Parts: sequence; C-alpha cells; structure tokens
Amino acid sequence: MKVWFNKINESRRNVVEVFDNQITIGRDASNTVCLQSPLVSRQHAIVRPSNGKLFLENVGLNSCVVGEEEVLGGQSGVFEPGTKVRIWPFTLTFEAEKAATISRAELEAHLRSIVADLEMRIHQKLLERLDLYQFEASHGSDPQSIMLLENNIEDVCRELNVFGGENEQLVEEITGLTLRDHLINQIIMETGGDDIFDMASLTSNEFDLPATLVPEREAELHGLLQFLRERLTLSQCRDTSQQVHRVESGFNDIFHLVRPHLHHELRKYMILRTLKKDLKDIIFGFGPLQDLLRAPTVTEIMVVSSDQIYVERDGIIERSGRRFISDKVTEAIIERIVAQVGRRIDKSQPLVDARLPDGSRVNAIIPPLAVKGPCLTIRKFPAQRLTMDDLMEMGSVTRAAATFMRACVVARRNILVSGGTGTGKTTMLNVLSSFIPFKERIITIEDTSELRLHQEHVVTLESKPANIEGTGEYNIRDLVKNALRMRPDRVIVGECRSGEALDMIQAMNTGHDGSMTTVHANSAREVIERLEVLVLMGADLPMTSIHRQLASALDLIVHIGRLPDGARAVTQISEVVRYEPEEKQIVILDIFNFRNGKTLRPTGYLPSFIDSLVEKDLLDVEFLYGREE
Repeated sequence: MKVWFNKINESRRNVVEVFDNQITIGRDASNTVCLQSPLVSRQHAIVRPSNGKLFLENVGLNSCVVGEEEVLGGQSGVFEPGTKVRIWPFTLTFEAEKAATISRAELEAHLRSIVADLEMRIHQKLLERLDLYQFEASHGSDPQSIMLLENNIEDVCRELNVFGGENEQLVEEITGLTLRDHLINQIIMETGGDDIFDMASLTSNEFDLPATLVPEREAELHGLLQFLRERLTLSQCRDTSQQVHRVESGFNDIFHLVRPHLHHELRKYMILRTLKKDLKDIIFGFGPLQDLLRAPTVTEIMVVSSDQIYVERDGIIERSGRRFISDKVTEAIIERIVAQVGRRIDKSQPLVDARLPDGSRVNAIIPPLAVKGPCLTIRKFPAQRLTMDDLMEMGSVTRAAATFMRACVVARRNILVSGGTGTGKTTMLNVLSSFIPFKERIITIEDTSELRLHQEHVVTLESKPANIEGTGEYNIRDLVKNALRMRPDRVIVGECRSGEALDMIQAMNTGHDGSMTTVHANSAREVIERLEVLVLMGADLPMTSIHRQLASALDLIVHIGRLPDGARAVTQISEVVRYEPEEKQIVILDIFNFRNGKTLRPTGYLPSFIDSLVEKDLLDVEFLYGREE
C-alpha cells in the first residue's frame, strides 16, 4: 500500500510504500508515516486494512478529518482507499495500487506552483545577469532593453534545461494551462475599449506581448485559439463574463482535441511566451495578480502570504494556485498598486485603504502590523452593471418582489438595504437606484465611489482621508450635511458606518423622501439595533427619540443574505410599521421572507402604504400576491 501526504499549503506530495498490515502516523520518526509538526501527536493515528476498506483509529489528542467526518481522539472510522484524511496541517491519501486521483483544481494549483518555482529560479538568474531595478525605474521604455530581457530569459531556460526530454510530459500539461490563460486574456483584452472594463486598461501595457514574437508560431497559436472559440461557441455568449465562465468550465473537456497539434516547438514557444509575460509582469506590472485583476469572473482577491493567493468566484472562496516569488516582491507589487492611485505604504504607514480607477477597493497591510508578511485584499468592482432582470435570472429575487421594490422606489419610499459583508448590498443599491425617475436630482455619498447611476442629474461625492499632516479629512457625515444644502430630491449614502446615520435619518424626515442607504446587519430586526448604536455615535439622544425618528424615517428594509452554496439572495423585505411606546420598540413586519431555504415568498401581509402604490398604478395586488411561479 502507498500513502501520499503533503502539507495543506504545499502542492508537492511525498509518498511512502508500506508492506505491513498496520500503518502508524505521528510526528515521531518511529512511525510508518512521519508528519513533522508540533500540531501532530507523537503517535496520532493507526490505519489497518479491513475487507477492502481502511480502518482508522485516532489515538492522539487532536482530531482528524476522514473525508467529511471528524474523528476525535479515542474514536475510529472506516473509509475507502483514495479518501482524503486530514491531520492538520497535513493531507494524506491511502491507495493500494495506484496514486489517488486529484481534482482539476488541485492539478492546476500544482502546475502553477511548478511554474512559480521555475520563475523564481529564472528571476534569481536574471538578477545575476542584469540590473532589474534599473529596468523597473525606466518602466521598460527602451525596446532594446525589453529585447535584452527576453533574450536573457531564453538563455536561462536553456541553462536550466527546461525543455529537456525528462520534462516533456510536464511541459505538455503546462502548455494546456497557458493556452487556456492566453484565451481568457485575449477575450478580456478585446473589451479594453469599453469604459466598464477600466481594470483591463489599468493592467494592460506594452509588456503583455513578448518583443520576440515569431510570426509562424503566432499563426499556429491563432489557429488553435480560433478552433477553441468555435468549439466553445463563445460567439453565443451574451457578454465577456459569460465567455470567460465558459472557457473556465469547458476548456478541459475539449483540450484533448488540440493536444495532438501542440508539437514540441509550439509547446516550447508558448511556455517561453508565458514566462516572458509573467516575469515582465513581476518587473513592471502586478505580478501574479495581473491576470486576476482583469478576470471578470473573479470578484475578490485575497493575498494571505506570498504563496497563498485566494480568489472568490461565484460566491465561493478558492485557492488560485498562483503565488509571488517572495515576500519582497509581494511588498513591491503592493506598493506599485497603491502608488497607481496616489497613495503610499511603508513601515511608517503600514496600512492603506485605496480605490482603483474602476472603483475596486484595495486594503493593504504590511509588517510590522501583518506578522506573517504582506497582505492584500481587493474587492473588485463588477465588470457589468447588473439589472433587476439579471438578479431575477440568477434567482436572487423573485419577479413579485422585484415589482414591489420598483414600485416603492418610484413612489419615493425610504429604503435601507442590509446584509453581511460581501452579500451584494451596493449591487442592490445600484439596481434600486436605476428605478429613480430621470427628472430628479440625486446626490450620492460614498467612502469609495462604487455606485454607477445612469440618470443625467447625479452629483457624486466621495469622502477624503486626512493627508500626511493629519488635516484635510472630510468624512461621510460632513458630506451628508453638505448634501442637504445642495437641493437634493434624493440622497443616497453608500453605507452608514457611524454618526452619519443620524444625519441620514434626519434627511429622510425633512422632505428628502425616496432616499436610500445600506448598513451591515444579520437580519431586518437587527437593522434597528445597529442603527441605535450608529445614531448614538452621532449624538447622545434618548432611546425613545431615536426609535421615533427611525420609525418615521424608514419605510422598507431589504435584507440580503448569502446562501450555503455561496449565492446571494434577498431573504427579507420588511416594512418599518410604527413605534410602540408601551412596548418601547419598533414594529417590523415581513412583506416577503425566505422560507424552506428555497425561495422568497410573500407572507400575506399588505404594507400600510399599499393603497398609494395601487392608486398610482405602480402595482397590481393580484399579481403581487397571486400564485408564485
């Protein structure tokens, strides 16, 4: 029997061949499988074959996970060969005859790790040959310098024998990955002229293409890409995001059709092309983040450490497989990102919040505050502005609920959107804002400008942090106060985080009906409790007065939640009915709520302002509360 094991953060796996009927696992060298970590007990587990299956007994103090089941100390479990066993921080796989199969995501992470290791070795060799810091300072403005850099990359690859016979199979697998990446980049960059793809222009430069292109190989590559586009029917996709989704999900199913056409010289050319691009991205651009920043399917990028880069796709956080070649390079690229938007980060100012030109939010933190190394979080601005139809198509909201919310916006009802981090509050605020009539004057106020309203009469205000001398700060509260002097019909605040909640509530109570904002909360009921705290941050008022103001100002609370599969959906639409002085609380009643974990359904409660919506022909009650599709 063979046992494969590796640390969770490492892609390279070790193997031990066992001939005994008992396998001991622990950190002591006397064990059959030795896992060097203080988190592993001296003898942690014993595994024995039993009737074609494997029997595990946990004899250590810490638990281990067999498949999806946790086995505590003193407990045991039975599992099939090939099932993953996790003894933190290791993953083990037991297989009697053949190596355990790994998923496509694991294979991709493993291949990217190999490429990153190779790029690190090439980078070290280049540092010995060339003054890369001078290259970076000149921003590669000299074409001869770029040519020199690329020729040196080729020389180093020959020196390292990258394309030797022993690497033939590995090179073939890596070629498939580079071909897919190249197709995705080509799709994204074709949209560079569209103003909604600011990120594509931000991360594009003359270094994306090698200076040492070979026309014959480029023609072959173009033919393969055209073939892939036709087989994936990309022309039928409605937008760039759907095209990228289709390539990511369907490429592996058709790669076998192009594999025979990838002869040795073409494979060598494609990998050299990728190595040149990646290394120039490190020297001049954003390194391994370059392609992630452009990908419309990636909504968030999280750099935990130089070798751990996570991304969020479709609401699911997964490891990207990409990595920086060192902490020093990670920090340099973070500095490069924040410098693009006129900010700086160093040991005297080790934390920065910034906004990229396309509206994406950046948070960076470096040592000494980040103990394990530089960390970066980028919340990307959506490539396409979603509409209510898109939300209905994705199952985030029902047609009845969407019709009701639209009627409330047009009828100038004050709406608050609530939800947790990353649930899509700003997206919903954008969608609801699209229903505001064109003739009205709208003022938007945000920390980082994310709202994109299509109306003509829109004034956009953005807060400003203090300068290096500690002066010149203008926060959301300052802007809300100023907005009330600008004759707004509606005030839209991106998010209430502190005392500006008081000014926002007062605006809603002083003739600015139809205003909207968002707040962090776990349910519609908790919105009131959250607002109590925020208002008290603005003024020391009696709780009774706060409750009366809230009940008078707010009409509707739209709560958004994240479902177990990562999808985001509207889970509650509630009316703020009134304040009950005897019970000293605000009455909130659900108009729609999420039941059976499946869909948003009407509760049967008719809001107090339903008559006005019907009279204005904004709503058909029979349609709204009739039978759900």
